[in-house]
Amino acid sequence: MKHLLDIDDLDADALLDLLDLAEDFAEVQKRDVPKVPALRGRTVVLAFFEESTRTRTSFDLAARRLSADVVNFAAASSSLKKGESLRDTIETIAAMGIDAVVVRHASSGAPLQITGWTDVSVVNAGDGWHQHPTQALLDCFTIRRHLGSLEGKRIAICGDIKHSRVARSNIAAFTKLGAEVTVVAPGTLLPPGIENWPVRVERRLDRVLADLDVAYFLRIQHERMNPALLPSDREFRLLYGLTVERAAQLSGRALIMHPGPMNRGVEVDAEVADDPRAVILDQVTNGVAVRMAVLFRLLGPGRFDDESAGSPDPPRRTDPSTPPDPTTPADPTTRVGAPA
Repeated sequence: MKHLLDIDDLDADALLDLLDLAEDFAEVQKRDVPKVPALRGRTVVLAFFEESTRTRTSFDLAARRLSADVVNFAAASSSLKKGESLRDTIETIAAMGIDAVVVRHASSGAPLQITGWTDVSVVNAGDGWHQHPTQALLDCFTIRRHLGSLEGKRIAICGDIKHSRVARSNIAAFTKLGAEVTVVAPGTLLPPGIENWPVRVERRLDRVLADLDVAYFLRIQHERMNPALLPSDREFRLLYGLTVERAAQLSGRALIMHPGPMNRGVEVDAEVADDPRAVILDQVTNGVAVRMAVLFRLLGPGRFDDESAGSPDPPRRTDPSTPPDPTTPADPTTRVGAPA
């Protein structure tokens, strides 16, 4: 695998391979030193042209826990402000000798375009309304951990479907793994051509809640929409929000999910966000292991285990009273004449 741009580029076997690999990295995260030298010597650039907390931090931690070098590119303080094009920016970064670039951009298709400008691996961390593949992977991973598999599971995705890259990626991933997906939204927040998607469309949330295995709520993306599409957040909550009363209609084993950032009291009531069935923080935790799996599959040696990827470096002795072992090779990083 050279790039990760779109869930549609992966078949069910490839999805399951990444989820299985993420299980291995989830175990790594439980160690006292949650780090392996699998990508030592590799350099990953995080090029985020839109704001992000979860995804940027998750990729940063994932790369560092694989021992990769990480560079955070700050668009707000870059030469883009001087008129430099996206292409020149990417080509400049790639010329410095990197191995992968993780890209978030407001324009759909930007990561795909970047693959034509550089030979490094490109990971799509969200492009416009189009795709967010690692979010879909971490959501599949979370569901599988709690419910065993996605096969036959009934999942409703509710909210701003029209402007959501998460909805598009998740629908593709969920259905590839055998789930039955229903989208719930007012007509103004449904995309054109929704009738051709592999989903059932429902306009009333209360009709589907009792039968769900997963209730997945999306953020209202005011920054991407015409204000005329939604009269008010209050009206949306009344018709489509997961209120305490609606949460009571869910079964005791149903999962409540949200990709974040969440507007408490709009998409999900504050009390419901803290319900034991809500796995929103689990999604965040699992995102690190999933992104470790993605980076390893793109840049790693092929198969992950403690022998192929190595173990964390042992602590070095620093006691000056301990004489050096003459059979131990000298540390090549030590400067001759450097003070002890």
